[in-house]
Amino acid sequence: MEKTIKIEGMGCMNCVKHVSAALEKVEGVNKVNVSLDDGMAKVEGNDLNDQALANAVMEAGYTPVSVR
Repeated sequence: MEKTIKIEGMGCMNCVKHVSAALEKVEGVNKVNVSLDDGMAKVEGNDLNDQALANAVMEAGYTPVSVR
């Protein structure tokens, strides 16, 4: 299963590290790839929960615009 998250508020590679670390802690996540240029995160895993992914992004201090 793969999810794509549109994220606002990332401005540097440190932001990418924070978002990646937060998403990696979500249950079921196997792989995370965050793009600063696109403002997107691609998450791969099993039984991924959209709300849990959005909450992880928010807790890291950024705004999840959409999860699909």
